[in-house]
Amino acid sequence: MAPKKPPCLPSLLLPLLTLLLPQADTRSFVVDRDNDRFLLDGVPFRYVSGSLHYFRVPRVLWADRLFKMRMSGLNAVQFYVPWNYHEPEPGVYNFHGSRDLIAFLNEAAIANLLVILRPGPYICAEWDMGGLPAWLLRKPKIHLRTSDPDFLAAVDSWFKVLLPKIHPWLYHNGGNIISIQVENEYGSYRACDFNYMRHLAGLFRAILGDEILLFTTDGPEGLKCGSLEGLYTTVDFGPGLLSKGEEWSWGGGPSAMMFIFHLCLLSAADNMTKIFTLLRNYEPHGPLVNSEYYTGWLDYWGQNHSTRSVHSVTNGLENMLKLGASVNMYMFHGGTNFGYWNGADEKGRFLPITTSYDYDAPISEAGDPTPKLFALRDVISKFQEIPLGPLPPPSPKMMLGPLTLHLDGDLLAFLNYLCPQGPIYSILPMTFEAVKQDHGFVLYRTYLSNTVSEPTRFWVPNNGVHDRAYVMVDGVFHGVLERNMKHKLFLTGQVGAKLDVLLESMGRLSFGSNTSDFKGLIEPPVLGQTILTRWLMFPLKVDKLVKWWFPLQLLKRSHPQTPSGPTFYSTMFAILGSSGDTFLYLPGWTKGQVWINGFNLGRYWTKRGPQQTLYVPRPLLYPRGALNKITLLELENAPPQPQVQFLDRPILNSTLHRTYVYSLSAEVQSDPEPMQLSGH
Repeated sequence: MAPKKPPCLPSLLLPLLTLLLPQADTRSFVVDRDNDRFLLDGVPFRYVSGSLHYFRVPRVLWADRLFKMRMSGLNAVQFYVPWNYHEPEPGVYNFHGSRDLIAFLNEAAIANLLVILRPGPYICAEWDMGGLPAWLLRKPKIHLRTSDPDFLAAVDSWFKVLLPKIHPWLYHNGGNIISIQVENEYGSYRACDFNYMRHLAGLFRAILGDEILLFTTDGPEGLKCGSLEGLYTTVDFGPGLLSKGEEWSWGGGPSAMMFIFHLCLLSAADNMTKIFTLLRNYEPHGPLVNSEYYTGWLDYWGQNHSTRSVHSVTNGLENMLKLGASVNMYMFHGGTNFGYWNGADEKGRFLPITTSYDYDAPISEAGDPTPKLFALRDVISKFQEIPLGPLPPPSPKMMLGPLTLHLDGDLLAFLNYLCPQGPIYSILPMTFEAVKQDHGFVLYRTYLSNTVSEPTRFWVPNNGVHDRAYVMVDGVFHGVLERNMKHKLFLTGQVGAKLDVLLESMGRLSFGSNTSDFKGLIEPPVLGQTILTRWLMFPLKVDKLVKWWFPLQLLKRSHPQTPSGPTFYSTMFAILGSSGDTFLYLPGWTKGQVWINGFNLGRYWTKRGPQQTLYVPRPLLYPRGALNKITLLELENAPPQPQVQFLDRPILNSTLHRTYVYSLSAEVQSDPEPMQLSGH
């Protein structure tokens, strides 16, 4: 009998290593209520986190952004899951490409970042309809974010697909998700439907189990209706802000402004104490958590680019960390509202959000570290270890142009290709939702039943243009109607004249509104005293035309002499040198949509501002030698020289409208144009 071999050293060490390393069944993230802290695997833990939205960043750039966040000293990333991004039609799911949620979780794990997940169903995020699918509104009487059976049935169906996907990624299962938010700032919705919140909590528990930490997030004013027993209560607020509803415009001189600024900073710590004291009414024991500490703010078309000072942001963070609080910075990297995905707010009037979601965040829209990032990193280093090594430098940037665009033809010339299935007929106009068009454009067409010789008022009652209407008679552009802004035009036309009204959705309301935001002609238009009927609705597939049909050059088009109204322009260009990130500048153009190599870059609105350039990530461009194509749909008026340029830096703050500075104190307010800041 052969002698028994002695066990090798690795086999002797393996049981010991097994005992020392945290295992899936011993991993835990819990609230230690006795000591007002979190415990990670039984050890006291505090997270310093940052928000990044995978749906606002091309997939190829996820790893870069997450690595920069980790090197900044963060130990967690917080992000939403937008329902409408993953379920475009009922029962049709998309988790591929830039929608690959599991791939993003994996990238976060590679970057050594824990995850704080916010799956909604409502997310706000300045995203179209707050992440809720527009197809919900095909049932016009549905009550969103309530225990309405129609809404709950759709929510249950969605979460029974989503939540099992993330179950293996829960921390106690060996993954990196330490906590999950239920709903989002529900206290700001004013429905206060606790049955709805209980239903969600029960659904999460049934699918995810009892070990995962579930929490809620609300502004101080929303804690009463947003919190729920059994869910950990957290709060959100920005530097020194007592609530989200304070902002003020400035009319004084610079020295007086600095005096007010320092007064605000003195009261910032006191305001923070007030908010956390209020939080203790709802969560008496456990760690203090600010789930959205605002590093900047969002931008609206027609207002100035929002900024928050480095000093105020770092000062507020340091004060919270001194209290032992866990903090998530919203946003740490903002990204871009590509395509039609931006949301909107309603504050006295309809306010669509810009394509850029730069947010004045520590990592810029183009992914570059900013002075704010380095200052925050210094603060974080006082409280926990920072990874060794330098942050990557800014990405290479590229300049090109000017490039002259060529006229392809007006939108009406392409109608058969934009709507190959043909129009939908109805006596009265139908909404986008009724014709199953979630985003973009619908053309409404009717014919005049009598001659209108004198200029006659054309209008839509009850503010019924959602959101902009481009009006043409027999192909001639006559002007624009706009929600809350411009309500009438004056038209003439012969009997039988073709009246075309192109409706643009500028993004659905994403915060605070209890009213469903239907798009299109919400009411039938009126010409003089006549209600216009017998409409043809053309849901337009503009993206498909640009991506697939335009390259085939299907039409031999006759170009109008002086084009105006919705018109396509394009050109080809090659990059002769090194390529890099760049910013598309459209001087003299009015408003429209732009595509690079078939990718919908987003909206431009040069005339209204503040955003003047669109971020073009380098991966969208073909390298040297290959031809790139840029396509514009200009909706109003092109410049005499239809040119564009690619710049090496963004222009985000160019507008004729007055500047708004957000107050740092509840005591400092001004009277002009009272508006409430939105949530997320």
